[in-house]
Amino acid sequence: MDLASRTIRLRYAHDRRIYGTGIGVAIVDTGICQHPDFLKNCNRKIYFKDFIHQRTLMYDDCGHGTHVAGIIGGSGYASGGKYIGVAPNCNLIMAKTLNYKGDGNISDVLIALDWIVKHKEELGIRIVNLSFGMGNKEISQDGRNLINAVENVWDSGIVVVAAAGNGGPNLGSVAVPGSSKKIITVGASDDNIEVDLMGNRARNYSGRGPTFECIKKPDIVAPASNIMSCALARSYGADKFRALNNNHFSSAAKDGRERFGNFYTEKSGTSMATPIVSGAIALLLSIKPNLTPKEVKIKIRDSCVNIGEPQSKQGWGLLDIENLLKA
Repeated sequence: MDLASRTIRLRYAHDRRIYGTGIGVAIVDTGICQHPDFLKNCNRKIYFKDFIHQRTLMYDDCGHGTHVAGIIGGSGYASGGKYIGVAPNCNLIMAKTLNYKGDGNISDVLIALDWIVKHKEELGIRIVNLSFGMGNKEISQDGRNLINAVENVWDSGIVVVAAAGNGGPNLGSVAVPGSSKKIITVGASDDNIEVDLMGNRARNYSGRGPTFECIKKPDIVAPASNIMSCALARSYGADKFRALNNNHFSSAAKDGRERFGNFYTEKSGTSMATPIVSGAIALLLSIKPNLTPKEVKIKIRDSCVNIGEPQSKQGWGLLDIENLLKA
């Protein structure tokens, strides 16, 4: 996150002690492990709900959710602050719906989204992060059910942020539920870099619009390639998964692991760009708590930086946190 932080001008927020305090971010993913960056040097709460095995203690048998959570709200404790998340004081609500492979059932995701709406006041949930996706062609009934569910979450007053998917570079490759017209869909600003995705070398992977229903997407882009964040402890098991990410270690990642032990790993994909935007919105809502989801989306639109790519790739442009907090 150290390099990505510069790209999105995160320092502007942290220099002003804007850390997302009090804002609840629900992460529908593979869970979260007991990493030092979630347990130490933190001024926040973590809630865990397991929709697969109904376990009560927080865990992650994959690693994807832990990495995503670290991008949003890791304290950076194990790295001396080097790999601090975007909103390190936000509250994390972890909804485990994906298994050790990063796969899941739509039914579990739908139940989790309904649970989030029902508990939004109790847990202070303002944002839902969805770093996963499914087929982007003609939408199946499952896909329509998922889109209806995320739009219901949005209509309840919660900002929904979803990945554009890694199906690029063809037009019309944005994944469901990122194809929803209402929610905020995030693509990669740096997918020109060749990375490993699910064991394959890829570049120009970010999902492109328009959607199957001719909706302009994505809405915004953020760094997605070789993002360093919290790693799964070895004792938590599997390190291979398929939730819009990879488990590739570049030389930079290896250097980080040598310096900070096994606490951090590097991953790529729009799964990593999405929590960067979710964290930025947590910063925004912590200083402007009365904003509605629609108003948040407008501020995102008005604060992005044009990076000279087609609208089908960059949407409104690159996330810029200084612009966003000033908007």
